[in-house]
Amino acid sequence: MYEKTFPNKRFRHTLNFLKKHVSVSETIFDLGVPNPFSKIMEENGYQVKNTKGEDLDKDQTALQMESYTVFTAFEIFEHLLNPYTVLENVTCDKLVISIPLRLWFSPAYRSKTDMWDRHYHEFEDWQLDWLLEKTGWTITAREKFTHPVKKLGFRPLLRYFTPRYYIVFAEKLND
Repeated sequence: MYEKTFPNKRFRHTLNFLKKHVSVSETIFDLGVPNPFSKIMEENGYQVKNTKGEDLDKDQTALQMESYTVFTAFEIFEHLLNPYTVLENVTCDKLVISIPLRLWFSPAYRSKTDMWDRHYHEFEDWQLDWLLEKTGWTITAREKFTHPVKKLGFRPLLRYFTPRYYIVFAEKLND
């Protein structure tokens, strides 16, 4: 269904990971406005709610007001100044988060035309792990995957071998 092209390869990998850890009977609260991947989740039987475009660094009200059993954030934490506060306000016990990994051979993404489409954080895997641990989450599954591009050059070659994305499933265990 989803070809091996970007973003389809990323979407396919993310959907397969989600299916391993989240039942379609659960309600997902997906951080960010409706997007191509939230539509893919719905097409695969998931009930998905999204945020409305509010500034999540300042306003986490939606996280506290919505009813959901799984929290997801697919390639959005890197855009936030304060993902710690977002995680503190999640009200369910399961989450799936994916992030682009910081690459030593490529600078942080910064759009020259859109002041919001920038990466404030480009994480290494241990940094996301630590953020989750500090906010009370226990990672029970994790994967890294590559982002090959069909171009010639040194960076495209490195992207073939170097993981670009990191996805985790975590649970909040009651004390």
